[in-house]
Amino acid sequence: MINHLQREFAFSQQDFDQLRNRLYQLTGIKLSDSKDSMVYSRLVRRLRVLKLKNFVDYWECLNSSPDEVEHFVNALTTNLTSFFREPHHFDILHDYLVANPKPYTIWCAACSTGEEAYSIAMTVIQAFGCYDPPVRIIASDIDSQVLSVARKGVYPLKNLDNLSSVKRKQFFFKGRGSQTGNAKVIPQLKALIQFKSINLLDNKWDVPDKLSLIFCRNVMIYFDKSTQAKLLEKMVDKLDDNGRYFAGHSENFSLMTNSLKPLGKTVYQPVR
Repeated sequence: MINHLQREFAFSQQDFDQLRNRLYQLTGIKLSDSKDSMVYSRLVRRLRVLKLKNFVDYWECLNSSPDEVEHFVNALTTNLTSFFREPHHFDILHDYLVANPKPYTIWCAACSTGEEAYSIAMTVIQAFGCYDPPVRIIASDIDSQVLSVARKGVYPLKNLDNLSSVKRKQFFFKGRGSQTGNAKVIPQLKALIQFKSINLLDNKWDVPDKLSLIFCRNVMIYFDKSTQAKLLEKMVDKLDDNGRYFAGHSENFSLMTNSLKPLGKTVYQPVR
């Protein structure tokens, strides 16, 4: 239920419904009724920037300005990530690469600010034992702002707290001067990754066929069941026969046995 108390701008149920429906049309993300406060708090910043008087005016702006559509999507997409989040997946990845040393193409879908993609790259380098392994990593997101952060590869030192001292020394430069308190990934990590803007709802994805591995973790939970099924089928079609699909801890596709074979710990193999 929309709460009108103590709000700078009036925000009706109709405003909320219009905006979440537009988000669904653009991204496939389905927001529950409980997300009205989140939508208000993130979009009210846009009203201030644009010097608008109410959400009706913002709706008109959204319909007339392609540039605002990008700001709208950036504001409402969630970007929770960290280095080596769900660390068991990177142990599995490491062992898989060591057991099957060959060229790989890996897609990190919904890469956010880049920590997951760089974690994959670190794992690849350690598995192959060199800084120029035969691996290509494609990292994508719909949010242009987080992709900009990812491409720079600069992070607050506190974001590296869960990394071992070995990884911090091997894969990061510690910032000095104006960059004191930050760390930057080494060029060899960047060289393995190509960052791209991809909307998973697009009919075509700018990724090759016969992918070796796909990381699409804690993304499907934001889509409804029909969208989940459609996207999953497309991703499975992109994998080679011995490929692997890494899902998030909150996602379970074990019932989709016609497409994926569960291997444990939310890792799956295509069924052909």
